Amino acid sequence: MEAYLEVGDLWEAVEDVYKVEPLPDNPTVAQIKNHKERKQRKSKAKANLLTAVSSTIVARIMALKTANQIWDFFKQEYEGNEKVKGMQVLNFIREFEMQRMKELETIKEYSDRLLGIVNNVRLLGTEFLDARIVQKILVIIPEKFEAIIASLENSRNLSSITLAELLNALQAQEQRRLMRQEGSVEGVFQARSQNYKGGKNNKKKQSNNKNGQSSKTRVFSPCPYCKNNNHPHNKCWWRPDIKCHKCGQLGHVERICKT
Repeated sequence: MEAYLEVGDLWEAVEDVYKVEPLPDNPTVAQIKNHKERKQRKSKAKANLLTAVSSTIVARIMALKTANQIWDFFKQEYEGNEKVKGMQVLNFIREFEMQRMKELETIKEYSDRLLGIVNNVRLLGTEFLDARIVQKILVIIPEKFEAIIASLENSRNLSSITLAELLNALQAQEQRRLMRQEGSVEGVFQARSQNYKGGKNNKKKQSNNKNGQSSKTRVFSPCPYCKNNNHPHNKCWWRPDIKCHKCGQLGHVERICKT
């Protein structure tokens, strides 16, 4: 809000308590213009503050006459005194120390959660160094990142590594692990697909053999009954012990019965 008011050249009307003096007798054009601008600036600043808050808050500040009084109300109501700010800082720091990285959480999600808390501390006017965030991540990080931490320890001094460098290294390691996992899963699916197709082909071959369709590919010893080699002798239609269900005679099956 302060930056917004500065862009509109209205921050002076909020920060400084000045009184717009009445115009002298026979004012010049410059005096009239300056008087009008200073008066309008105070009104515009107050209007901007009123439109920036909800209707509930507007009802509480309508009785205040100047933009400076409204700004003081905001600071007292929402920023608090030094004692309140100190308690808020302690609560945020306690929350920061309690944060742990979840098993399915990514580095970006975890770092964003930490930085959100740290930014609240900094907004309250307390210094919070990036080095403290780096230490937190190095201590709390899961075991799956131990390899990259060991690599960083061997290649450089961890006490001087920046937060951006650490996060980039961890995210790169995380991406490589995800790519390997996707490759292994894809390989498993391919293997399962091949096994499935192979199983279907084997079943089909077995079914063909059971249905007597293997005669096109298999060769048997000559049958003693019909002299052909495209079937085993116990499957021959001309066996002397087989009985026809059409004519009731022995020596052939009904498919080749002459009747």
